[in-house]
Amino acid sequence: MSKHGEKKQGTIAKTILKILIVLVLLASIVGVIYVANKNYTTNEIKNKTNLIINNSNVTTSLKADIYIKGGTVYLSKADIANFFDSTIYYDETYNQMITCSEKKIATMPLGKQEIEINSAKTKINGCLIKQENTYYIPLSELGDVYNMKITYVEETNRVTVDSSDKSYAIATAKKDISIKYKPTGISKTLAKVKKGDSITIATHSQYPTKDGWTRVRTGSGILGYVKTNSIGETNQIRETMETKPKIEGKVSLVWDFYSKYATAPNRKGTTIEGVNVVSPAFFYLEQQGKGNIKSNIGEQGKSYISWAKEQGYQIWPMLANDSAADTTSQNLRDYKIREKMINQIVDYIVSYNLDGINIDFENMYEADKSYFSRFLIELEPRLNEIGAVLSVDVTAPDGAPNWSLCYDRYTIGKVADYIIFMAYDQYGESSTKAGTTAGHDWIEVNVQKFLGQEGVPSNKLVLAVPFYTRLWQEKNDKIVKKPVVDMKNVNQVLPNGVEKKWNEDLKQYYVEYVQNGTTYKMWVEDEKSITEKLNLVSKYNLAGAAYWAKGRETQSVWNIIAEKIK
Repeated sequence: MSKHGEKKQGTIAKTILKILIVLVLLASIVGVIYVANKNYTTNEIKNKTNLIINNSNVTTSLKADIYIKGGTVYLSKADIANFFDSTIYYDETYNQMITCSEKKIATMPLGKQEIEINSAKTKINGCLIKQENTYYIPLSELGDVYNMKITYVEETNRVTVDSSDKSYAIATAKKDISIKYKPTGISKTLAKVKKGDSITIATHSQYPTKDGWTRVRTGSGILGYVKTNSIGETNQIRETMETKPKIEGKVSLVWDFYSKYATAPNRKGTTIEGVNVVSPAFFYLEQQGKGNIKSNIGEQGKSYISWAKEQGYQIWPMLANDSAADTTSQNLRDYKIREKMINQIVDYIVSYNLDGINIDFENMYEADKSYFSRFLIELEPRLNEIGAVLSVDVTAPDGAPNWSLCYDRYTIGKVADYIIFMAYDQYGESSTKAGTTAGHDWIEVNVQKFLGQEGVPSNKLVLAVPFYTRLWQEKNDKIVKKPVVDMKNVNQVLPNGVEKKWNEDLKQYYVEYVQNGTTYKMWVEDEKSITEKLNLVSKYNLAGAAYWAKGRETQSVWNIIAEKIK
């Protein structure tokens, strides 16, 4: 190749190299611009009021715009339901909104500047309003109800909400600093903070930060990032409040049953092994009494309470509806009557130094399912306020309308401290066919239903077992009698020499014999069958067990309970 050709090739190579260098520089510039633009561009929501809840901007989740009038912050019912109270409810009978929190129930009449919190009425600045078929609630007047601080910052058109039971920390700016949209120096500046100003630490698992940066919130509600070394030491104003359990360990409850016409039993000088809760039959609904709750305590009941306290037992008396469907329906469907019942329950608990209540409403109308749930939703905060336990008795799922389908077990499981599955009367008083009172296979299937299809947490489900069975009597293939037999009397009722056959599915003994032309059948409840049932508590990590009822058991069963229910 000639020197001229070599020189020409060298020139071309240099030109290509220069072009490549220029392209690399252009790519770098484009990359820098892209990165800078990506970090500089924000998705800040403008031209509408922003809602900041516990240092998270939730404005994009609002169902309706926030409404500000006369300094009062209004939020739609749908947004209150989404963020604060999923059970908020408009009562058409009394034209009022009913909202609940952990320890408060509040009612607000439409168009009136007043609120009633836990049955105490007071004036407020705003009021419940209705615009274009949407209810707006004066959120800024509900700080005490929802246990939170609500602030409207007009300067930035932001509403900040801080829950009083959440962690809260602040720091002081060591110098004039810029609040960045992202944790990088080339991100857009959202606000300026002067030296000495306080800022809220807004660290949140949802917003992980890079080393050297801290997420903060300014006094005007702006959320962003600052260099960690630009702020002083964090001052922890409060820690997240932990709710202490109302009872330690597993629940082991015995119903101490006596009728509303009898007096409380004298338990003085006795103990019940393995039990930490007693539920005496102290209360019942007055028939057609418009919410009046009758008491069966008396002097004997006071002595019973003293005995239980001395033994270290919690006392959750039973409130029974005596299966009076009409009275129950009338009481549940009217807010004022529900409120009357709740006030009486609270008064009784406080007056007699009780630890809780056991709601035993049975044989309700299926149509009253949601009203029963409302009663419990409204009762719960009043009990939480005084530290009392709410336990609710329910039957097995998937049964008859007024026996089984009248309970919303999912809601009860959310609202109550404990939901007690009455795992008996599989074949009971209304049965036309002889069968077991509580077969193990039936109980286990229904426990699985509670935890599965019903969505009840295992740490709230208490398994109640029977201290009784039935002696079924048949003639010509028809049931003629089915008397209840207490567990302690089984061996006295059965004739000598009758063979007991173990049924592995039911996990209990079966007895059948004929006398004078009558066939007798019994599915025996004894220490062995109770042991098998109680094994389900540990198998499914349930909240505990309950026993119906004191006085029907054999003495030795308490040793089994003490061993199985730690």
